[in-house]
Amino acid sequence: MIGISIFLVALLLLLFGYPVAFTFAGIGILFVVLFAEPSQLAQIPYRIYANMGDNGEGQVLMAVPLFIFMGIILQRTKLAEQLLESMGQLFGSLRGGLAISTILVGALLAASTGVVGASVVAMGLISLPVMLRHGYKTELATGTITAAGTLGQLIPPSIVLIILGDVLNVPVGDLFRAALKPGLVLVGCYIAYVLIYCLIKPEAAPVVERHNPEHSNGRVIINALIAVVPPLALILVVLGSIFNAIATPTESSALGCVGAVVLAILYRKFSLAMLWESAHETVKITAMVFAVLLGASIFSMGFSYTGGEHQVEQLLLSIPGEKWGFLIAIMLLITLLGFFLDYIEISYIVLPLVYAVVVELGINQVWFAILVAMNLQTSFLTPPFGFALFYLKGVAPNSVQTAQIYRGVIPFIAIQLAVLMSILLFPEWYGMSSVQPSLW
Repeated sequence: MIGISIFLVALLLLLFGYPVAFTFAGIGILFVVLFAEPSQLAQIPYRIYANMGDNGEGQVLMAVPLFIFMGIILQRTKLAEQLLESMGQLFGSLRGGLAISTILVGALLAASTGVVGASVVAMGLISLPVMLRHGYKTELATGTITAAGTLGQLIPPSIVLIILGDVLNVPVGDLFRAALKPGLVLVGCYIAYVLIYCLIKPEAAPVVERHNPEHSNGRVIINALIAVVPPLALILVVLGSIFNAIATPTESSALGCVGAVVLAILYRKFSLAMLWESAHETVKITAMVFAVLLGASIFSMGFSYTGGEHQVEQLLLSIPGEKWGFLIAIMLLITLLGFFLDYIEISYIVLPLVYAVVVELGINQVWFAILVAMNLQTSFLTPPFGFALFYLKGVAPNSVQTAQIYRGVIPFIAIQLAVLMSILLFPEWYGMSSVQPSLW
């Protein structure tokens, strides 16, 4: 059971708060030295070169820093502020309109920036005080903001999907295309929940009067279009170039960076200092992602060399129910780990271990990746360690209690799990198949 123990030791150290990348690398090297051939450590440089080299895998990973850079540029153009203000005016006269506006803005930010922390913080700073001031129930306001802010995990272009494409050896463009419909369904379910909730408890979301009653409906619609059209055009350019096979995801990410800079110029937010700060922040985030990737590569080598890969494969294949038993077990495992670990850690710990079983059982890797992405999105909301909950608590007024945020997010977690089950049981509704296509 040496191979199994390496996984348990790594998980235990992560729970104690040791750095992810160094924990992965250190445990992998230690177990190879103690229980395998130390000479096998010479394979580490070749594994790193395979990840970062000039092959297809390395080119896919190039999209990660470019999409991060695009998102940070758009974050610094105050895109969220303009969208929230315009959408609030457009839907404010509807009961629950501010919550609906927040969900729609979250979807637009997800498709343009994809930075969960930035989306939750921006909406927490702008939308939460407005909703509380107008008498919105705290649980509804906080739940809506955290749920809308995590849409960037699923709606393309998503860093999660790029990582999953790399780990599961699936074209990122196929994942972007497959994730679009589940993401829109999730947005629709959020809005439906808010409308139903406000119908049952109208006092939880009062109608909001416009800032300037003299503005006609036409003027409000024009202001909303002015705020929405530029980021929407960028989304269409980035995703449209991928879906129509005009550009690869990596090329499209570079195009998105150029488009983000153009939008910054149009919004009169561009400066060399802003460009430098965005590049600096991109380097820090990218370094974190790639450090975890390298540490996980060394860990997976140690896991494989000590026999853990074969043991896990046999264990998973022996689960009753074959494909369905395996899928339910993995979804439950990812859900459990999501209470404690980040999506990057889960992606690089769990998925390489189960990849061989996915192929062995003939499971459609695109369908499996979307299931995992939806599950990882849920991990951002699950108490007590959901990252979106911490982001919002950090910027929320002192009157907002942590328990209120936890209670507010529970209905949205239930919605996400319901959509996850629908993808699991009825993949054809989303244009997917549960069986791996024969041409693959």
